[in-house]
Amino acid sequence: MPPLSLVAARKLVCKLGWNAREWKQVLESLASLCALEDEGHDNRPKIAAAGAIHPLVQLLGAANRVDVRGKAAVVLGCLAEYDAAIIAAAGAIPPLVQLLWDGSSAHAQGPAARALMQLAQNANNQVTIAAAGAIPALVQLLGAGTRADVQQNAAAVLMRLASNADNQVAIAAAGAIPALVQLLGPGSVNGVQQNAALALARLAKKATIAAAGAIPPLVQLLGSSSTAAIHPAATLALARLAKNADNTATIAAAGAIPPLVQLALRPDSNAAVPKHAKAEMDWLRLYCGQEDLQA
Repeated sequence: MPPLSLVAARKLVCKLGWNAREWKQVLESLASLCALEDEGHDNRPKIAAAGAIHPLVQLLGAANRVDVRGKAAVVLGCLAEYDAAIIAAAGAIPPLVQLLWDGSSAHAQGPAARALMQLAQNANNQVTIAAAGAIPALVQLLGAGTRADVQQNAAAVLMRLASNADNQVAIAAAGAIPALVQLLGPGSVNGVQQNAALALARLAKKATIAAAGAIPPLVQLLGSSSTAAIHPAATLALARLAKNADNTATIAAAGAIPPLVQLALRPDSNAAVPKHAKAEMDWLRLYCGQEDLQA
């Protein structure tokens, strides 16, 4: 598909203000055009320049059908990768958070969570998202009755929100820690396990995380039965837990040292365990005791 021209983008955006019967089709076209970034054509600057952001935010409103709101969230999530600050300034965050509470459609909750995940890359947006009431809604979406892709996006939003110290306190108070620990288990898909581990790694309440039973499933995620993409997330979470001296014996007793050593010795260990996780792993090995490294 050829790249989008600015004129064509403006024609599509204009239709968002006309006949409501065309909204869904136009939104699907915009979503497809956004996705062409993967094919070497980044249409997002032209879609934004064509004035798409404000009408898209309007379509998130509760007066519109939930399928239209979900499609608008898809496009905004794609555009948020290009410029999260502008989309937040246009007022997208409150209606996106409201969509999280709409249990009638996972097709709307998923795109809303994904859009908030992209917006949460911005430090100011992390504060705004939390202030809009997103944290309790995101914790609710971690539950067993939620679709896996929605759980994965919700955990990713919480992980990014946890970059803010005040948000860490609010996330823990909302009951996220036991919910995230539950997602580490074998009943979750790989992406959910990975994002849950990363969210726990960001949270500062290390004693609470260990008390919630996080250490055994995190150690299980280091094993050969887990995909390589999960290993860095599990390593990082365990290493940060090990900065609390009370956790180190529990981590060693759970069998963490042998798989950590194996990961460090792998020829592709730079890919399997990124530099920041390697540094954390060194801390873990130091605190668990040098004798354990011979296991």
